[in-house]
Amino acid sequence: MARRRALILVEGHPRCTGLLYVQAAQRLGLHPIVLSADPARYNYIAAEGIETIRVDTHNLDALIRECSRLRATYDIAGITSDIESVYATVGKLCRYFGLPGPNPASIERCCDKFTQRQFLAEAGVPVPAYHLATNARDVESAAAEIGLPVILKPAVGAGSRGVRLCRNVEEVAEHTTYLLGGKHIWRSSPKILVEEFAQGPYYNADIMGDEVIGIYAGEFGPRPHFVFRELTLPAPLTDDELERIVDVSLSCLQALGLGWGPTNVELRWTKSGPVVIEVNPRLPGTPCPQMIQLAYGVDIITEHIKLAIGDEWDLRETLSQTAAARILVPDRDGTINSIAGESLAAAVAGVAEVKFYVEPKTAFIRKGDSRDWIGHVIVASPSPARTKAILQRAVDLISWSITPLPTLGE
Repeated sequence: MARRRALILVEGHPRCTGLLYVQAAQRLGLHPIVLSADPARYNYIAAEGIETIRVDTHNLDALIRECSRLRATYDIAGITSDIESVYATVGKLCRYFGLPGPNPASIERCCDKFTQRQFLAEAGVPVPAYHLATNARDVESAAAEIGLPVILKPAVGAGSRGVRLCRNVEEVAEHTTYLLGGKHIWRSSPKILVEEFAQGPYYNADIMGDEVIGIYAGEFGPRPHFVFRELTLPAPLTDDELERIVDVSLSCLQALGLGWGPTNVELRWTKSGPVVIEVNPRLPGTPCPQMIQLAYGVDIITEHIKLAIGDEWDLRETLSQTAAARILVPDRDGTINSIAGESLAAAVAGVAEVKFYVEPKTAFIRKGDSRDWIGHVIVASPSPARTKAILQRAVDLISWSITPLPTLGE
């Protein structure tokens, strides 16, 4: 009797894309098995009845032991993840078991933002001016040399955690104290990237292999933080702008030794043209995979899994629409009492998805990063103007109420 083919998923995004990987694997006839250090993070695991194994997912030897044990029962077709922090380890696992996967050295090079910058700059890829700092004095002198405003960010991390625009010396000192004073949780020894604030419209290029699938335009909420508010695919670009962004994005692959599987390149269009802010050696999270499917008819998560199991993959476009997403973010801290209008918004023609990640009666304190998202609305239509109108109509139907948190002494 033939053994079941399993897809090993090392961790997964708890909000949305983790579940999308599980569902895509099932549609391909695979048995998904999630390896996680904390399976309770994923509410979809219990809801979907997914086989799960608790294991330290940063410990390669422990992962090898679990996968070896699973091979006694299953035919392991592939191993993958959508989480950047474990993706290099996934690459090492794939090599150990002779499965298709990313180059671990390239992933590690990419995940350290300072090292990434060095490789990009050496290859002639346009990047903002930058310095590495490990203490307050280094941060201060780097900011003075680059010139204010500057962005301070942890050299290792994701989701805009710890990233802040500092417009004066006081803000530089304040955010340095935050990063080095024990409030920011470091995954490695503290290293701060001090960089020039590249000013101009934000774009985001999604790549699979060496093919640019789509370029989004993005907008952020209020500074000094960088919390996404809206994404549009395809971005409204001239042919020349499109060509230059594609060229720069593909040059990042060459510089960093990427080109297997998904890559996501974040850029700003400055006075001198496209400047690379960051290269992420993974698929972007929600709402991007859903937007690619709505705009172009490409199920990028399914195609990533096909690549991971050694099957033929197909990025041919079958649709030509404009997709847009609004990220729902509260404007103040407090307890989210009620959420209204979700089903009304979902019923609007052209709305593909309305989703909240929080339940009513949830206490909420803004962090100034992607943890501030409480939901999203995704829409699509054949016309950019119509898509924008549908998105605004749907968002206008949604509301929530927030009660301020009690202050000390109350």
